Amino acid sequence: MNHNVELKDTQREIYFFRLRLFLSMGFVGLLLLILLLRFFYLQVMRSDYYETMAESNRIYVVPIVPNRGIITDRYGQVLARNFAGYTLEVTPEKIADMELEIAEIGKLVEIKPKDLRRFKKLMAERRSLQTLPIRTRLTDAEVARFAAQRYRFPGVEIKARLFREYPLTDVTSHLLGYIGRINQQEIDVLDKAGLAENYDGSDYIGKTGIEQSYEKEMHGQTGFEQVEVDAGGRAVRMVSRTSPQSGKNLTLTLDAKLQQVAVQAFGNFRGALVAIDPSNGEVLAYVSKPGYDPNLFIDGIDSESWDALNNSPEVPLNNRALRGQYPMGSTIKPFMALAAQHYNVRSPTYSINDPGYFTLPGSSHQYRDWKKDGHGRVDLFKSIVVSCDTYYYGLATEMGIDRMHDYLDLFGFGKKTGIDMEGEVSGLLPSTEWKAKRYKQIWYPGDTVSAGIGQGYHLVTPLQLAFATATLANDGVAYRPHLVKEIQHAANEPQPAPQPLFDLHIPPEHLALVKSAMVAVTQPGGTAVGASMGAPYSIAGKTGTAQVVAIKQGEKYDANKLSEFNRDHAWFIAFAPADKPRIALVVLAENGGHGGSTAAPIARKVLDYYLLGKMPPPLPAGAAKAATQGD
Repeated sequence: MNHNVELKDTQREIYFFRLRLFLSMGFVGLLLLILLLRFFYLQVMRSDYYETMAESNRIYVVPIVPNRGIITDRYGQVLARNFAGYTLEVTPEKIADMELEIAEIGKLVEIKPKDLRRFKKLMAERRSLQTLPIRTRLTDAEVARFAAQRYRFPGVEIKARLFREYPLTDVTSHLLGYIGRINQQEIDVLDKAGLAENYDGSDYIGKTGIEQSYEKEMHGQTGFEQVEVDAGGRAVRMVSRTSPQSGKNLTLTLDAKLQQVAVQAFGNFRGALVAIDPSNGEVLAYVSKPGYDPNLFIDGIDSESWDALNNSPEVPLNNRALRGQYPMGSTIKPFMALAAQHYNVRSPTYSINDPGYFTLPGSSHQYRDWKKDGHGRVDLFKSIVVSCDTYYYGLATEMGIDRMHDYLDLFGFGKKTGIDMEGEVSGLLPSTEWKAKRYKQIWYPGDTVSAGIGQGYHLVTPLQLAFATATLANDGVAYRPHLVKEIQHAANEPQPAPQPLFDLHIPPEHLALVKSAMVAVTQPGGTAVGASMGAPYSIAGKTGTAQVVAIKQGEKYDANKLSEFNRDHAWFIAFAPADKPRIALVVLAENGGHGGSTAAPIARKVLDYYLLGKMPPPLPAGAAKAATQGD
């Protein structure tokens, strides 16, 4: 008999078994309670939230991009329009091997090197989850070929889009600007302004020119479709639709045919032209030469085209009319003549003897006139006609720079005109206070001498000079220059008539002297003698030459010894008919030399077309040669 055998404690084992069973049941019960509480929380307390979530998964909101407003000239000629087309777009996140994918796409749709360059540029600039075009403006045959193989390319799709087009290309490039794909910086600006929602689904925004300045008006109001989808994300039916509101159309003050004439009149010269109706401030022509093709920018310009534009020595992307700053040269003289009468510094009958130079009192330095032997006896009238530098050296010295500043300021020099285009610069109208702040230097008498003929520190934009010329033509009554004549409203409400900015109340006798002298500028004996030959209307004008590089004392300016970009700029300001001006304009021919021989003939072609509806006949023999005399 084995005495080591242990007897089982049956009661004890049953106790622990039942304890474990109750604990397990309690734990399971606790889990069930938690689950029930969670069900109650989700189904009762959070029912509204999850019902909304479920509804949003069932209903997909699709933005409908509005049609962008079109732009026409004053006579209805279309300058910027939209047309429908197809684009092949890629979502990079859905593609594992981009190069392989593009190679496969290329078997169905032609992809040129410039398309690839543009695509890579857009890749570097893209926003997250943004689709990018690999090819735009597909043909119907290309659409059909790709659609048949669509299942092979999950990250690529064909989209129907409205494309922007600028029919006159470089003729209106700096005026209209262009639209381009929205970047993140622009999205941030829209978001801060509370406009981001209105750009849902939009890929484009105005970048420069009228397209940028009137973006809000032309973009329109984005619409939305609520579409019911199944579990697979496929559309089942449309639930509701809010139609988009097309952007407003713009009618410009521009005369497109006059614009084309102006561009052609420049020939191979670079420069700018601004023509204004002095009675209301409407800009009739706006040229910055050379221009560029804005159509290149719409879908993202390729790097090769961008480099060609950005690195060109002719700087085609520079809006010369709005942002170019140049010495105004002798175009300052009509305004100086008005200032002389205003301050009673020199009367119309006062005259000087011009020996061909001016010497400051107490100095031996000679400031040369453009005519070596001088002009003899010169009064205020003749000083404008022959553009006598010596006269204005002395006048500026007697008047002083601060009085010059104050009077020229009245005509808008040294400040923005307020034209309805973003990016305008203010030029520079110097004074003693300005130099002290800018250079921490006093103003020297020699500075004033140079300022008297529009050199030295003076800087002006072609637009500013055109505004001042139009104000002079309109007897001192100024209108803000503007490019948009009418914004199309739903109710077709009439646009309010432009109101004068200011009236300088210039005495009629002061105006009469200056205007008659400007008429004589374009006649025999004047510096722009060829400008009015054969014209059935009278032209009031003034030539100007702006130095690019300084000429040493005693040296003679010789354009043939200078590189092209170091030659003088040529100016011509004019208005016509002189007795009842309908148009005032400014022509700047960069590195064109003399205003009479280069800028004035350009102006004449524009004036003839605008006033007569035709191009002018060739100048008589000898006229161009005569016009080269003076500045």
